[in-house]
Amino acid sequence: MRQKEKNGPLSVQAIAGTHVVLLGMNLPEQACPGLLGFAIRRHDHTEGEVYWLRAYKTFASVEPHPARGVLYSTRKHPIQGFTWSDFSAKPGYDYTYEVVALRGTPAELKASEKVEVKVRTETARVAGSPHHVHFNRGAAASQEYTRRFGDKSPTVVGPAAFDWLSRGAAEAIKAFIERATGPGWGLRVSAYEFSDARVLGALKEAWATRQADVRILYHAMNDAQKTKNEAAIKKSGLVGICEARKATGLKLSHNKIIILTKGGVAQAVLTGSTNFSEGGIYGHSNVVHVCEINHIAAEYLWLWNELKKNDAKKVVAPLLEGRTPLPAGPTKPGTAPIFSPRPDLDALEWYAKQAKDADDALFMTFAFGMHDLFQDAYRTGKARLRYALMEKMSGPTRTEAQRKANEAKIIALRKMEPNKFAIGAYLGNGAFDRWLAERLSGLNVNVRYLHTKYMLVDPLGENPLVVSGSANFSEASTEDNDENMLIIRGDTRVADIYAGEFMRLYNHFAFRDWLSQHPDPDKAQVSRLDETDTWWKRYFGGSFASRQREYFAGSPRN
Repeated sequence: MRQKEKNGPLSVQAIAGTHVVLLGMNLPEQACPGLLGFAIRRHDHTEGEVYWLRAYKTFASVEPHPARGVLYSTRKHPIQGFTWSDFSAKPGYDYTYEVVALRGTPAELKASEKVEVKVRTETARVAGSPHHVHFNRGAAASQEYTRRFGDKSPTVVGPAAFDWLSRGAAEAIKAFIERATGPGWGLRVSAYEFSDARVLGALKEAWATRQADVRILYHAMNDAQKTKNEAAIKKSGLVGICEARKATGLKLSHNKIIILTKGGVAQAVLTGSTNFSEGGIYGHSNVVHVCEINHIAAEYLWLWNELKKNDAKKVVAPLLEGRTPLPAGPTKPGTAPIFSPRPDLDALEWYAKQAKDADDALFMTFAFGMHDLFQDAYRTGKARLRYALMEKMSGPTRTEAQRKANEAKIIALRKMEPNKFAIGAYLGNGAFDRWLAERLSGLNVNVRYLHTKYMLVDPLGENPLVVSGSANFSEASTEDNDENMLIIRGDTRVADIYAGEFMRLYNHFAFRDWLSQHPDPDKAQVSRLDETDTWWKRYFGGSFASRQREYFAGSPRN
């Protein structure tokens, strides 16, 4: 949901997802002298609470020694920026955000311009909506986790930690499986990591207790993942309904899908980036995406039946390409699936072209490095704002020289003014004596932070493009693996949810990334709130910050 309000010179646009509300403030440059920042008060109409939102930064003259791990009211220590994100919002809640410009002195702040904007956050599942989107917490190490659970791993804390990390993702998978209520209903599963006891237990319940028709394809190439999958299958008692997926020429059976059927007819499909494993659901960032469009679900059921044959990749690839062609009219609203492996890189090139042709903004996630095609999009693309979230600067390499060469390319892209990248990192040892020491969840080894695979092209426009699924934007995912992607054009609700979640993780990792690159992190100095009336100047004059202000506030382009 998007809502924009204006009162005098001050305007605010709220973009509400499920768990995130983005606020974009705008004030004319001539009205900014003397502005010390913005205070934000949230009226929670659902729970009947009203309070000022809090942040970390303080005025040194007012609070010279901030306490470790403590957040401060924005009414006393305002936000010195034109964008703000409320990451504590809850799905399906009614909120009013009161944004107040503060002037005066740090010791005696005075309210001036004020505007209120009312929004209702989205619910992950909406009756009649074709898409239900569930992001897990995805912050592998965070201040909030430490505040809640201390220096303990989720496995030590137990269910409370797992529930918090799930943030609805585990519940969405379980609820989808439970829709197969008895005979006549069916579930078709294709999995790469297939080891989470809760998921396997829910599938067994559907099959053994409710008598639904459940069949499972699992990755069974001769590797460590095959061994883990088969051990979990045996332990859960699902051997009788599981089949190995190990076609000649295939590298990974990388799908993470569940198709719901009734009377053999597809009803809905659960897809996304989330592996059916503890690390996938509760560890690194992931999305569970449920599509309720019958003909899309039918395509996934067709896919499952084809993969079940275990035909060689050279047979399957042209078949999948022919069944799921690239959109002929890329701007036409609607949803379409793309299946891999494919005979060539046409799909990857199509994604890169959409990225390069973005008009206002591009947002992408890269779990395994950035392919040259997308490096070119970030180098020469049209978008005025180009964001990227990355697990690491380099994808997998065989030599140290290759890794350094890959990193050099990303470093060069990061220096370009339209580009803003954030790379996975966490705060150790209580940085700056202000932040609590964070710990990784320990649920993931190779991919510790970022596992999503999605692209947003002009998401806040009237005809946004969302591409999301299991396929990394890579050659291997296009030509060598079982993969699937959804191309969703023109659904502003879906785009708002994805955009909010992207910015949540971007803001989370950007600071940690900056600190991780500091030559001496223990001596790094975090800026305090500006008391010299200069902070707002960088938000004007055509800078990245200026364009960011305009974009999130919904202001016309200059």
